[in-house]
Amino acid sequence: MSRLFGTDGVRGVANRDLTARLALDLSVAAARVLGEAGAFEGHRPVAVVGRDPRASGEFLEAAVVAGLASAGVDVLRLGVLPTPAVAYLTQSLGADLGVMLSASHNPAPDNGIKFFGRGGHKLADQIEDQIEAHLGEEWCGPTGPGVGRVRDAQGEVESYIAHLLSTLPRSLDGLRVVVDCAHGAASGVSPEAMRRAGANVVAIGASPDGLNINDGYGSTHLDALCRAVVEHGADVGIAHDGDADRCLAVTATGEPIDGDQIMAILAVELREAGRLPGDTVVATVMSNLGFKIAMRDEGLNVVETTVGDRYVLEAMKSGGYAFGGEQSGHVIMLDHATTGDGLLTGLHLLATVAGRGRPLDELAKVMTRLPQVLINVKNVDKSRAKTSPELRAAVETAEAELGDTGRVLIRPSGTEPMVRVMVEATREDQARTLAERLAEVVRTAL
Repeated sequence: MSRLFGTDGVRGVANRDLTARLALDLSVAAARVLGEAGAFEGHRPVAVVGRDPRASGEFLEAAVVAGLASAGVDVLRLGVLPTPAVAYLTQSLGADLGVMLSASHNPAPDNGIKFFGRGGHKLADQIEDQIEAHLGEEWCGPTGPGVGRVRDAQGEVESYIAHLLSTLPRSLDGLRVVVDCAHGAASGVSPEAMRRAGANVVAIGASPDGLNINDGYGSTHLDALCRAVVEHGADVGIAHDGDADRCLAVTATGEPIDGDQIMAILAVELREAGRLPGDTVVATVMSNLGFKIAMRDEGLNVVETTVGDRYVLEAMKSGGYAFGGEQSGHVIMLDHATTGDGLLTGLHLLATVAGRGRPLDELAKVMTRLPQVLINVKNVDKSRAKTSPELRAAVETAEAELGDTGRVLIRPSGTEPMVRVMVEATREDQARTLAERLAEVVRTAL
């Protein structure tokens, strides 16, 4: 059987794959596992629960809260707010557990559950495996005063905004910004934080109705933001995904800036401020080769991990590093956050533009992106991606054709029945031809 937990929690179609019963069982199992590990010893356990605005989040939140309270955990119901806010509040409120209901950049019918342990860090793989092992087991829960109590705590978002603003080295006075909130969890918080930081803000994709999250807006659909930045004469565009743990950007001329470019800009800024331990950035195998070349030219080191911000964070913590992220826009600033935070990243990128007095497109020239083509091949058996002899032979042929001028990466998605095919080359036509050829092999072989 495949593992229930993916790289970013448990995800699936709400009310089909991710049911109310599964959400309740996961919450009970999480409370049991953490309790048996001694995480609640000597005190009454507390959990915080947040969600993005998907319609299914309403019944899933009710199931999670019921499961935790039935297991003897007091619950603070945070309402709609970004994933990084839940991580921050787990830490700042001294909670034993944080739960976020979101499917991030996925379409509205999907939803997901991710857990944060004490301190606001994602649970380790082995803890998630234990939770999965305890699902649906018979268990004698507490009664009387032992059951958990539930209260609303939507006002705690103010402390998250205050935290974000406290990290900024300067105001954003004079900047005109368009922020695309993907009709998601950042719809109220991100524009407000930017305005309080001094920016003149235009918000788009900021009218969630429970069904329109990520629909034509957000970090996976940049066309609307590109148009809006030019139409409003803005200096910068900032794009979040549905749960706002990502940040991508757009220049004043409407050109997209990806996570690699954002990391390159911020890495140089942090180095010059003396806040980049070991002169090192942690990135994943998906980062563009141009990013690695740029960091080398700047005298900075790159530590490479597998895909997933949890693995970036693990490498950062084990190596004593403070900055890392992914091409997708998950950027971790460990001095200020325990997970990828799209609002924090966007604010610091804007502060760099304001402080340098140079447009974003000039700052982005710190790196030159090599042509990179990514094709997502959906509805295939991703478990066979690493063992298929046909695919292995096709990859070897492509690698031989590229030599040392590019690379091939075949990666099963951690959250969907999909295989990602990525090819980098010095010429875009070559990268696209090889990627399409490999994608066709994935479709037929898997």
